[in-house]
This record gives sequence, structure tokens and C-alpha cells, in this order.
Amino acid sequence: MSLKRLLRRWPVVRQFLEGGDGTGPEAMTERTSSLQARTDNARTFRSVCPYCGVGCGQLVRVRDGRVTAIEGDPDSPISQGTLCPKGAASHELVTNPHRETRVKYRAPFAREWQDLPLDEAMELLARRVWESRNRTWEDAPLRRSRGVAHLGGATLDIEENYLIKKLFTGGLGLVALSNQARI
Repeated sequence: MSLKRLLRRWPVVRQFLEGGDGTGPEAMTERTSSLQARTDNARTFRSVCPYCGVGCGQLVRVRDGRVTAIEGDPDSPISQGTLCPKGAASHELVTNPHRETRVKYRAPFAREWQDLPLDEAMELLARRVWESRNRTWEDAPLRRSRGVAHLGGATLDIEENYLIKKLFTGGLGLVALSNQARI
């Protein structure tokens, strides 16, 4: 390769020889001109930030079945495209290789955690809630159970909280209900 051709591979030399302000093709190497943005060819889904009760809008970019970017939704009437530091870092929440994706269970008096299939974990949880409710049931005159409590998440909307309240108070007779958004 000739020295002149070798020197022309360097963007600063190309800019000096060809002119330009350093923001166009004269500033690009072969590698940088072959790169593409994370959002190119990605499908965009609207979502809501999971961190608090504000409900900031997010745009989730997905390419090849993987989340490539999460950013504020400028069309959101709540946040108008802005996110707090936690919301802006939510890409890490879903892509971190150390994120737990399996149900962890530690049996009473056990020292080690074990992985449980989701169906088995849900069955175990439902059985324990029902047993606790029956064990602590007060029939007359209040028809209630104080043996199980529920703490709702801040990102639940009003309809979800309404259904949770109906299930837990009407269906199960629980009285200890609260919501994280209030704390």
C-alpha cells in the first residue's frame, strides 16, 4: 500500500487534503461508515416506565427479538419525552445479564435457594394464601381474615387496583391492603 493511500485512510489527513468541516464523510473511517444506529431497523413499542406511579411514557426499540434501546416518548402527555435517571437506565433493567429471570424459592429453614417453574411457584403461593386465609378466618360478625396482607405496586393503574381490591376484600375477605404509591 502506498504511503499516500495509507495517509488518506486517516480522517484528519483526508480532511486536510479534501477540505470540509470534519462532520461529513471526510471524518469517517471505514469502520465508522459501516456502523448503524441501535434503533435502525428496530420495531418501536410504546410502554410505561416501571419505577414509580408517575407513568412516564417510553419508546422501547426491539430488533431481532432483543431490546436495543429505551427512551422517553415525546408524545406522552405525562413526561413529554423526558425520563428521570432511573427511567433512563431502564434499558439496563431488561438487558442486564445478571437479571434474575427464574422464580427463586427458599423452603422454610433451608439455607439454599432453588429454582422453581413459574406454574409450580404460582400454585404454591395460591395454596399458602388460601391456607392462611382459612386459618385466620373470623366468621361472625365481620367475615374477614387478618392473616394475609397485600402491598400493591406503584405502577398499577386505577383499574388494576380496583380489581385487586375487589378480589382481596370481597373474594378473600382480607383487610390489610395498601399501595406503594401511597408510601
